[in-house]
Amino acid sequence: MTGHERVTTFTRDGLTFDVRDEGPIDGLPVVLLHGFPQDSRSWNKVAPLLHRRGVRTLAPDQRGYSPGARPRARWAYRMSELQKDIAALIEQAGLGPVHLVGHDWGAAVAWGLATSQPELVRTLTALSVPHPAAFGRAVLTSRQLLKSWYMVAFQLPWIPERVIAPDGPAYRVLLASGQSADEAKRDLEPMRDRSRAQGALNWYRAIPFASPGSLTDKVRVPTLFVWSDGDTAIGPVGPKLTAQFVDAPYTFEVLHGVSHWIPDEAPERVAELLGNHLLGQS
Repeated sequence: MTGHERVTTFTRDGLTFDVRDEGPIDGLPVVLLHGFPQDSRSWNKVAPLLHRRGVRTLAPDQRGYSPGARPRARWAYRMSELQKDIAALIEQAGLGPVHLVGHDWGAAVAWGLATSQPELVRTLTALSVPHPAAFGRAVLTSRQLLKSWYMVAFQLPWIPERVIAPDGPAYRVLLASGQSADEAKRDLEPMRDRSRAQGALNWYRAIPFASPGSLTDKVRVPTLFVWSDGDTAIGPVGPKLTAQFVDAPYTFEVLHGVSHWIPDEAPERVAELLGNHLLGQS
């Protein structure tokens, strides 16, 4: 592709991924990566605000979420594969280096791609989840391990698939975390499809396959990190440590009174911060 054609799908290793490509076709290219248990719709409030600023957004449904990209083996969801998926999107779209934005697990993928293939990333923006090395230190030195209990629970077979079903306990957990009822239903309803639920959970089940060395690499592209102090999943220690792992212009923003679900809950503020970050580095 030339970069001036709409991208509705891309392929890699026999898998087909769905993409929401919106905004001005010649606009500043921004790739938006969703987290768990969401999909590209998690950016529905942010994307239109970016389009008004002349930004073109490409939001893929990532591995496990796109119907055509749901391998069954958990090792197929290791971080290196998730990063290569997004590299394939950028390369096939013909966009050159892009502004890369990720929330939750999408932030983890964005951190990884920015370190492994910085030539594809013009700027990095991570929402909620800190640099992997900072997160690892937080697990060892703070209450972060208690906050991340579900990462261990999701290693179990079969049971988590039932937990994240629309009528399972996950709905109440999402509400308790600050998500609205409508958005919790939006994210859990697709989990009726067992293959999707398994694919989404396999992101957690593939954690043991991560390469430890790659987690400590520093980011060397301009970086914006946004954390919210109402986040029940990510405590303050990892976010505070993240600056140590960025060797480039770095901005850290704290959203007060906002839950983990930043793109849904504070889209105007996210769009404002992104606009300043992207346009300031373009």
